[in-house]
Amino acid sequence: MELVNTISQGVLLGGLFALYALGLSLVFGVMRIVNIAHGDLIVVLAYIGLTVTEFLGVSVIVAAPLILVVAGGLGWVLQRGLFEFVPRHDPLIPLLVAFGLSIILQNLLLMGYGADPQKLSLGRLEQASVEILPNLHIGVFSLIIFGLAVAMIGGLQLMIYRTGFGRALRAVSDNEANAAMLGLDTRAIFRKAFVIVMLTVAVAALLMAIRGNFDPASGSTRLLTAFEAIVIGGLGSMWGTLAGGVIIGIAQMVGAQIDASWQVLAGHLVFLVLLFLRPSGLFPKNDG
Repeated sequence: MELVNTISQGVLLGGLFALYALGLSLVFGVMRIVNIAHGDLIVVLAYIGLTVTEFLGVSVIVAAPLILVVAGGLGWVLQRGLFEFVPRHDPLIPLLVAFGLSIILQNLLLMGYGADPQKLSLGRLEQASVEILPNLHIGVFSLIIFGLAVAMIGGLQLMIYRTGFGRALRAVSDNEANAAMLGLDTRAIFRKAFVIVMLTVAVAALLMAIRGNFDPASGSTRLLTAFEAIVIGGLGSMWGTLAGGVIIGIAQMVGAQIDASWQVLAGHLVFLVLLFLRPSGLFPKNDG
């Protein structure tokens, strides 16, 4: 039963890892930008959530709509004011721009909030659990995280493959020049795409901030986990990203059972093994 509990906890943790990776996967898939600042944007929105809840004196649930609006606006500003002017013919240029943004965000957070770890609270819901099997209890909040991950991935899949905006998004992603010749406003599409990306980042940030501590330097850890989940699942596959997150989550939980110091290391080791065995990922997009 202990093994079953470990695996179930790892699966649920993988939902959070998939949420970390979702926005990063969208940015790369649509705009072909490796956004090194992705992890720091997660942390920025966690701090925005902390500021809003403390300033207004409300719970995270009440403040969530406002935080999502702020996240969407931040996404529009970043695309309109920064990434829109970055040449993408050379992948190194946007990579360096994103790296510079990452450094700036980390230092601004350090100046504004200090280095002390912070956390958001959800009250009793954090400790609530349900009994799935005899002697097997699952946290309600962990179930909510995994459910949101599945719902968001499913919703984005429907948007991309079942809506007019999704078709335009895929056209721009496949060939921006041809899409422009067909009359599509590629700049507007990229702006809307980045707004959607930041909405997913906001959800991941709030859930992360409730589940554990965060500080100005913790973005790199989230970024690495997101990259690993995407690579394991296969570039371009959202459901593959969920599978990648689940694999890393299970590996971490199993590693923690061996020794506390092995938790994070076990996830990295599994990533390296799978990268060697399946370089294209488990569910690469070109495999259908």
